Amino acid sequence: MADVRVFSDERKATYLNIAAADHPLTSPVPERTHEAARRYRLSRIREQLDRHDCAAMLLHDPINIRYALDVSNMQIWMAHNPTSYALICRDGPAVYFGYAGSEHLAAGLSTVDEYRTAVAWQYQDVPGRVAETARAWAEGIADVLPLGRGHRLAVDLCDPAGVPALAAYGIELVEGRELTEHGRSIKSADELELMRWTVAVCDAAIQRMYERSAEPGRSELEIWAELHHENIRNGGEWIETRLLASGPRTNPWFQEASHRVTAAGEMLSFDTDMIGPYGYCADISRSWTVGHTPPSPAQRDLYRHAREQIDHNMALLRAGITLREFNERSWRIPDRYLANEYGWAFHGVGMADEYPAAPTHPSFDGSAYAELNPSLEAGMVVSLESLIGEHGRGECVKLETQVVITESGSERLDMFPWEDW
Repeated sequence: MADVRVFSDERKATYLNIAAADHPLTSPVPERTHEAARRYRLSRIREQLDRHDCAAMLLHDPINIRYALDVSNMQIWMAHNPTSYALICRDGPAVYFGYAGSEHLAAGLSTVDEYRTAVAWQYQDVPGRVAETARAWAEGIADVLPLGRGHRLAVDLCDPAGVPALAAYGIELVEGRELTEHGRSIKSADELELMRWTVAVCDAAIQRMYERSAEPGRSELEIWAELHHENIRNGGEWIETRLLASGPRTNPWFQEASHRVTAAGEMLSFDTDMIGPYGYCADISRSWTVGHTPPSPAQRDLYRHAREQIDHNMALLRAGITLREFNERSWRIPDRYLANEYGWAFHGVGMADEYPAAPTHPSFDGSAYAELNPSLEAGMVVSLESLIGEHGRGECVKLETQVVITESGSERLDMFPWEDW
């Protein structure tokens, strides 16, 4: 293993041991913590049902199902093949409708009261019979709903044929993502322990990327593969994007990893967007020079401004601050970088990117968040963003750190060091 970065945090041994190990490590989070997190998450969903006077919530988004019940079933495939869903009743059972033959995936979970086989009504499964099959699907939903209460049903996702099918049973649909986003936004202490392990794995993966990029001549994809390697071998799940670029491909941003061979001295920038162990997200960005050469004056200037934005905005975070207050005091992006600015000063993160989010100052006024103007709350986790570069000129630096909001400020979860520039 190459020389490692200097970790100042007391947890450095955990992170570096992951990266140095020749085999995957067992998570240190005990099952009792995981079980407490499961029960807390389900209770958050039911709290939202009570608050919005809904009888139940129907979930098709596999991330919402994972949050509510902790059932994980071919997550990426299910995101575009909705043949798995869950019904969480406010005063009744939590029922998981699983892909045929997958009932064992819900076995032993305290959050699942009943398993039923899902009715698949997407076109590829029932061509020419979508409407009639949707009616059978709706019948199964109506059968679980409690009798004698209003049939207000919160729904996160629903294909068009499902709406009239549910309406035929007198069911009133309610926008469910408002409920799931607000429910997911506050993490318990047990959830944070699960998330800390995911972030530790991500830190270790960044360490591997740092080592591989010490040798110029590797492709962007070779370096990016180290993130996947460390995530998967430690029980992680997938990477949401492929945002790693080098040299001229860092500007403009949002170019995904390619076969381009990296050269010494050029900037390497990336955004992990990693769905790791327990289904939690580690959303972290770093930038450094290939070969770890001293930066040029231009690279040093970009990096300095990116750090200023992160550090300034992080110092503002605390429970009780409104997004408008944050915006008014947030770091002002210099004019020469405005054309490339990222658009978000921070966003919530849990099992994926989530509510709440703060637009950067150029786009805050007139945004939905300016109108809503929510306050940050203790237990929220957010990722602070910075993208610094001049439009059409030179490189870009991308930095991002993940923090939990506390009553007095915030606590960083990721510990991989910044560059000492």
